[in-house]
Parts: sequence; structure tokens; C-alpha cells
Amino acid sequence: MTDRPRLFANRVAAGSALGTAVAAHKWPHPVVVLGLPRGGVPVAYEVAKALAAPLDVMIVRKIGMPGQPEFAIGAIASGDVTVRDRAGLAGSEEDFERLATRERAELQRREHAYRRGAPPLDLRGKTVILVDDGIATGATMLAAVRATRRAGAAQVVIATPVASVEAVATLGKEADEVICLQRPAFFMSISEWYGEFAQLQDAEVCAVLDAARVARSLHAPTPEGRR
Repeated sequence: MTDRPRLFANRVAAGSALGTAVAAHKWPHPVVVLGLPRGGVPVAYEVAKALAAPLDVMIVRKIGMPGQPEFAIGAIASGDVTVRDRAGLAGSEEDFERLATRERAELQRREHAYRRGAPPLDLRGKTVILVDDGIATGATMLAAVRATRRAGAAQVVIATPVASVEAVATLGKEADEVICLQRPAFFMSISEWYGEFAQLQDAEVCAVLDAARVARSLHAPTPEGRR
């Protein structure tokens, strides 16, 4: 028995394919691309390049079930957004808040590490493309959508190379559009759809964000070009 071939060689290849799909749409407002750290950032970078759009991060943290941290029972996002799957945790509000408090500390650490004192991009009146490398349950992306709405986005679009059918259905009720290249009927994990799926470090995320800032500054219109 042979292993099923992986659809995407790595996150860069997945982002390139996703960027082509996203760029085929005509968006009604100025576009901003937000990657969900860590794995969604290199995918989002390719999407931002395809759209010639600015790139930033939407920092989210999954709240995992005790003993089964990969199983999401909720999520938090920048802007003090909390999503809870009340069916996922047979415990009290105090139990959930204890878990959420720990993840808020990590969210704040990442805000400092990735932004390094810079403010987030202004999302008011814009089309915001939220990008992750894959979506399993959809809890963290749901928190990202709600945080983006709260920040004043005119339109919220989710873009991902691969997602479960259930997650796409759930997120489609809150986002204006979901762009997903693959929706497998049997979804075990995101990594199975990639040939290379290494866990990224903070330094790698910062390097991608720095590259995006440099690229934007090089292509920014000169004073003469704005006349």
C-alpha cells in the first residue's frame, strides 16, 4: 500500500496556489492580508504578493482541552475576542477562564515579538483576507473573523489551502467568503496535505514580516508618482 501523495510541497507552494485563486477575484475595497501565526504567515506572504497588498498578522491562540491540547474547545484573538465551544468542555466557566488566561499571556508575548512596537494595520473600511495554512475545527479562524469585524473591516474573507468540510460550513456563516483549494471528505490533520510541514519559530515569522515590509517600501509610489 502506498502513501497518498501530498497536495502541497510546502507552505510557499500552497501560498502561491492560493494567491492565484484569491487574485482572480475583484475585491470592492482596498485589501489587507493577515496571516495567522505561525504557519499561516508564509502562506499569507505569497497571497499578499499576488495581490500587491500589505501583510500583517492576526494573532490567535487555540484553547485546547486538558490532556488533549490538539482538540480545540475555544480560541482567543487580538482585540480581546474569545470564542468558546460550550460542547467541548464539560467544566465551569472558571475552568475555561483558567485555560484562556494562560493563552492570553502567550498572545501578548507574540504581539510584542512580531510587532516590535509597531501598531497593527488599520483595517477600517478594507477587505481583509485572513490566511492560515489549513483549518481543522475552525475555532481559531472564527476568533480571527470576529476580531477583524470588531476592528472595522468592510469585508472579511477566509483563504486557506485546505480545510475540513465542517470548518468551511461553519466559517461560511460568519465570513463574507471562504476560499479553500481543497475540502477533503476525510480530514485527519493539516500536515498530511503537505510534503514539508515543519513547525515555525518566532524568528522565521518575523523574517517573513520583515520581507513583506521591505517589499512594500520598495514598491511604494514616489512623490513624483503620486502627482
